[in-house]
Amino acid sequence: MDITAYIDWQDLSALIFFIACWYGYSLFTDHESQRGKSLLAITNRYRGLWIREMIRRDNRTIDTIMIGNLQRSITFFANTTIFILLGLMSMLGYYERWNSIMSNIPFAKPSTPFMWELKIFLLILIFIFAFFKYTWSLRQYNYASVFVNSVPPHTELVTNYEHILKKGTYLTSNAAHHFNAGLRAYYFALAVLGWFVHPYCFMVTTAWTLIVTHRREYHSKTLSNLAD
Repeated sequence: MDITAYIDWQDLSALIFFIACWYGYSLFTDHESQRGKSLLAITNRYRGLWIREMIRRDNRTIDTIMIGNLQRSITFFANTTIFILLGLMSMLGYYERWNSIMSNIPFAKPSTPFMWELKIFLLILIFIFAFFKYTWSLRQYNYASVFVNSVPPHTELVTNYEHILKKGTYLTSNAAHHFNAGLRAYYFALAVLGWFVHPYCFMVTTAWTLIVTHRREYHSKTLSNLAD
């Protein structure tokens, strides 16, 4: 099948640019997180301090409450994603109405039925990806809750203190990593909205999303404050 018969070079270029930006930035953040230069890496150090203090406490109620607060925020995003997916499925039947709206915008590019469905399905795939990231993060916090309540009193931790510390830090940090990936999917899903107007607008919103996301994770005042 010749894809150029259904999608022109402008749309194809914009789609390739979007995929390259998202995938490339994901690889970049994974690499920089290992070097300890991202906001996620800095907060992972605080998670390590949290687990260290948790081990020293015999009463772990505050730690269980903390995990519950984290779970509630993830549950909110997971539930919201389901509603978004339902809305996107219903949008498949609004092709003609959307084109009539876009016809009033001088620089907008009308979509063919194939392109309309491609754009909608791209958003659906992104939010499905986000849903799996959120639910996996939620499950890992469930495991972290079990882990916290299975740690023996600190007076009994003689030889396996560092082992438990390492496991707890990894579990909470990995849950945060997947939650962060879900949020990033939301950001790039917003960039896709530019594609409904014009492929060049899509490329601009993708680049803008990339710049804003990078600035918040590597050059924000929050990062400077936590790093200090």
